[in-house]
Amino acid sequence: MEYRHMGTSDLEVSVIGFGCWEMGGGYGHFETSEVIAAIDRALDLGITLFDTARGYGAGASEELLGRGLGARRQEAIVVTKGALPTREGQMDDKPTRPGLPRFNPNRDARYASVIADCEASLKSLGTDYVDLYLIHWPDPETAFEETARALQDLLAAGKARYVGVSNYEARQLREACGMAPLVANQVGYNLFDRRWEYEMMPTARELGVGIMSYGPLAHGLLTGTFNAETTFEEGDWRRSRPIFGQTLFSADNFGPNLQVVDRLKQVAAQLGTTLPRLALAWVLSNEQVAVALSGTRRPAELDENVGALDVALTPEVQQEIAEIMTGAAGLAALMPYSETAVPAPPGS
Repeated sequence: MEYRHMGTSDLEVSVIGFGCWEMGGGYGHFETSEVIAAIDRALDLGITLFDTARGYGAGASEELLGRGLGARRQEAIVVTKGALPTREGQMDDKPTRPGLPRFNPNRDARYASVIADCEASLKSLGTDYVDLYLIHWPDPETAFEETARALQDLLAAGKARYVGVSNYEARQLREACGMAPLVANQVGYNLFDRRWEYEMMPTARELGVGIMSYGPLAHGLLTGTFNAETTFEEGDWRRSRPIFGQTLFSADNFGPNLQVVDRLKQVAAQLGTTLPRLALAWVLSNEQVAVALSGTRRPAELDENVGALDVALTPEVQQEIAEIMTGAAGLAALMPYSETAVPAPPGS
């Protein structure tokens, strides 16, 4: 295993992370016993970072992760996220920030909500602290001064060792870093989605903030297991929704993207590796990325992911990959996410 520091902080994490989004539901069927075995296998392989969130099944993912870690909790860097509504009636009394219209009913980064979310997460995880606590999505209706106060209090109480954010654009990240000691920004980053490179990543470098990359396998597309006959189960959000503003799986775009994937498979084969390993190696070739989070539900997937560390991408291979990606379909404009254009999907 390889390890990197989260930005300029002293928090050291494994470059391959265990993503727990799928464990909250909405991503097809899985066996609980396999997930628990996968968590144990991850620790054996030297994977230290496990990423979950209160919003992943209203605590379901956290509970399963807590069960899986069990007595090995101290070996893990546990990351969880809050500030999405998961409690009945939570949003009933949320005011609109003066001068702003109602933006998104699925964000709640008010002081009391952040504190309550963290307390609930600790209970679900079966621990008295988390290593890194993140604000899941920006909440423009709540002044970040209020959110920062909650993060500072969680640090002071020892309930979080470090704090950060997720899905924050460059401007938002700069503002937030002026109010709280943020060490991380978790964003979606893969061969099909490079929007964060253009403004946010240079800003993060300047501020000393580490990048956590989720979706490095493009939500399954870069596993190489899909074909023209692939269908998604009821309840799987890839079935009917854009993915963070991109329509990679739509009827018009799925076919062209499978052709792109086939060409990437050929590159992987020439390198003596597999497509998932190639995709993860590409993400980690960006030195700003501290950890690539891959959704995992089976032990064998961990062995596959760790193999990415043996893949070397020369400039020539990088150029070939870039040329192949010009054939991708359904990509959003290459710019940071817009507050008004990309709402948070359920559980994201």
